[in-house]
Amino acid sequence: MVLVGPELLQQITEKVQLVRDRLQASQSRQKAYANKRRRPLEFEVGEHVFLRVTRTTGVGRAIRSRKLSPKFLGSY
Repeated sequence: MVLVGPELLQQITEKVQLVRDRLQASQSRQKAYANKRRRPLEFEVGEHVFLRVTRTTGVGRAIRSRKLSPKFLGSY
């Protein structure tokens, strides 16, 4: 069966809508799962924490991290 003209366009539109709906459902499911695991961070004065920072050069561009570059800089 060969589809031509409006029938083909209608079928393609339905498939695209189906894919969009499934993508939206998947993204919302992942977002809900990630939000359950996320928790607010609270620190007290005097606690030791590790800050992850990216080094910047000149105008504020971040340097691409290299394999052996340190990821954490001291405790503050």
